[in-house]
Amino acid sequence: MTSAPEETPRDGWARLDGSLRAVAVEVLRHGPLPRAELARRLGLSPGSLTRLTRPLLEDGLLVEGGPELQSRTGRPSVPLDVRATRARFVGVTVTADEAIAVVTDLRSRLLDHVMVPLPGRSPDDVVECVAGIVRRFAPVEGLGVGIGGLVAEHRDVVVAPFLGWDEPVALARLLAGATGVPSSVDNDVRALAAAEHWFGAGRGLHSFALVTIGSEVGAALVVHDDQVCGARGLGGAVGHLPLVPADHPAAAGGPCELGHRGCAQAVLSTSGMAAAARARFGRPVSTDELWEIQPVLDAAAEALAVLVGGVVGLADPEVVLVSGTGAGLVDAARPALETGLGAGRRPQAPAVPVRVAPFARTDWARGAAVVAVQDHVRGTPGGTHR
Repeated sequence: MTSAPEETPRDGWARLDGSLRAVAVEVLRHGPLPRAELARRLGLSPGSLTRLTRPLLEDGLLVEGGPELQSRTGRPSVPLDVRATRARFVGVTVTADEAIAVVTDLRSRLLDHVMVPLPGRSPDDVVECVAGIVRRFAPVEGLGVGIGGLVAEHRDVVVAPFLGWDEPVALARLLAGATGVPSSVDNDVRALAAAEHWFGAGRGLHSFALVTIGSEVGAALVVHDDQVCGARGLGGAVGHLPLVPADHPAAAGGPCELGHRGCAQAVLSTSGMAAAARARFGRPVSTDELWEIQPVLDAAAEALAVLVGGVVGLADPEVVLVSGTGAGLVDAARPALETGLGAGRRPQAPAVPVRVAPFARTDWARGAAVVAVQDHVRGTPGGTHR
């Protein structure tokens, strides 16, 4: 168990207006920043920046770091940074059987984690489990929960197949009522993308795509430095997008749970690739064996190229990140993937790099914590996400 934070969390962010909030968020995401660089990023004059940062320094939201040398004058510049230890956040990712939870600081640095079996799969069971985790880590400023399924507006779970939820659940409201903590809920892949966007491999990029391969297939997209969530906050549901014909080798494992042949879930999920290998050899194939069966991997990589190529053609991201337990497919079948991407790209178009983003199980929960951080600093916990 971690020690208590340096001071009792205070909701200083809630008192910020638009201009003050913009300054503080910029420093949170990209700091520590010299004042000149911060002013350049925000298009502010030195005088305006001084006026805006003064109350943030007085309130303790921002602190002055050690001096750095300015390249042009050689004079020292004192950079500004956030006091990341000022607040803590709980992030929880919920699977069919357990809740994986972390507690982080304001910049999503991992402070502690725990894995707790779910007492059941009903909404009441999930709320009870998560509320116990929040009590364990209290005091905290916010709670974020990531779930595999459709989640609208950081509030409502529309459907969660792993939990057997086929009707909407106002989960953020239930969690806030049970914990007394501002609560946000999001799809687990979009939550992972939020962490990569602000504090991970996507930090500093204005556009990137994240594709996750595991027990399910998901995607998230950042464009113009903002995550695309869609009109109802349901963007990223690509699991049942058709990728290859039913007679393609990648589809040899049969249909997905909804009866689709050749969809992303059927051909790219780890269970889908294992089913294709089983069909090839007429017997079950272990996970270790799967990663040695090149024809199966190459066929799946061809399907992945269709998915990635569609994202690239539509959004032209700076990079495509692939994560999840099945992300090893990228490097295991890189030639087949590159061939497929090249076949779907105009000759004049530059290739967009596809990189593996390594992850740990706690990274999903860390993503949920970042959703809580984002809503906290934007002043929209459990509310509409732009």
